[in-house]
Amino acid sequence: MLDIKVIRENPELVKEGVGRKGYNASLVDDVLQLDREYRELLRQVEELRAQRNKPDRSDAQAGRAVKEKLKELEPKIDEAKSKLEEALNGIPNMPLPEVPSGKDESENVVLRKWGEPPIFDFQPKDHLELGKSLNLLDFETGAKVAGSQFYFLYNEGALLELALVQYAFNLLGQEGFTPVITPDLAKSRYYLGTGYAPKGKEAQTYVVEGEDLGLIATAEVTLAGKHADEILEEKNLPLKYIGYSHCFRREAGAYGKYSKGLYRVHEFTKAEMFIYCLPEDSKKYHELILSLEEKIYQDLKIPYRVVEMCAGDLGAMAARKFDIEAWMPGRNDYGEVTSTSNCTDYQARNLNIRCRRADGTVNFVHMLNGTAIATSRTPLAILENYQNEDGSVTIPEVLRPYLGKDKIPS
Repeated sequence: MLDIKVIRENPELVKEGVGRKGYNASLVDDVLQLDREYRELLRQVEELRAQRNKPDRSDAQAGRAVKEKLKELEPKIDEAKSKLEEALNGIPNMPLPEVPSGKDESENVVLRKWGEPPIFDFQPKDHLELGKSLNLLDFETGAKVAGSQFYFLYNEGALLELALVQYAFNLLGQEGFTPVITPDLAKSRYYLGTGYAPKGKEAQTYVVEGEDLGLIATAEVTLAGKHADEILEEKNLPLKYIGYSHCFRREAGAYGKYSKGLYRVHEFTKAEMFIYCLPEDSKKYHELILSLEEKIYQDLKIPYRVVEMCAGDLGAMAARKFDIEAWMPGRNDYGEVTSTSNCTDYQARNLNIRCRRADGTVNFVHMLNGTAIATSRTPLAILENYQNEDGSVTIPEVLRPYLGKDKIPS
């Protein structure tokens, strides 16, 4: 959530930021009104408590009146605070000044491209055709066992997923990221605190009935929850993690013809980068995460482009966000394979994660996340870009030590 002091002191600035993200600026007015009501109730209750604590023994009737009034007002404070927090949670993080304006993904900005899309002298197949012909990918059995948009991986398909994760962990371990395997479930405080809602038009989370648990959409949730309610020492920052988890997403709704196969599934494995840092360093570490994402796709030799999200496509949590979109011959276009967000102190306020400076002052940390490897879309890009005329698929050179072969034979 945003700092209520910022909203009180700079309401027009916050309205501008909220408007750039496509939210109604009246949300800010609602919060300010609820804040005034809450603070007025608090003032009244504190005055009454002060009177109660200094009773006038000569006026028992006045003392009883104070107690009755407190009995009436104290429950209203909790109700007013709850309403204020609910309204405050409805205000998105502010986009950073350098974020381009725009209303939706159609106005995102391509910053640069790397590599040239392959030119085939044969009719290329998409990853579904390749996965079936090579006995790597089986959506039919996935649908039988778990429902649509679930799948089985066989043979080199399974080995490719493991190779990608091991490659990413080795690379990021050398960059100072601590390897972590997190739970695949989290309490509601953590998936809500990181922005993964179980209800509404952007709902992603599968909720476990009868439990305060949901299946995580990314290890961002569990890595953010790791340090909830802690004060981190400045000397120990940044904290850099590379987390492994399975990811579960409801993915309700229609996404168009390019969402078939591995591009949009309900379950996949992901290696996720996560950084806690000082506020003044978050821009630098956001650029670091993006550079590492680019290194991964350059190592894999898959053509890609870097796209910056416009304000209207940032989502609630992010203050700035970049995607890498890999070339996917099956759609003859680019498709998102990684995303990295600077959430500034928005998630940290939700989860009460602060840092203690060398001078003793305490403030909220900044939190950043970024995909290293998503083992649904990256294999998709590998299969389609590395296919051969005879139906085989060449293994990217950087992955060969992990698979022990240079080709998936036809």
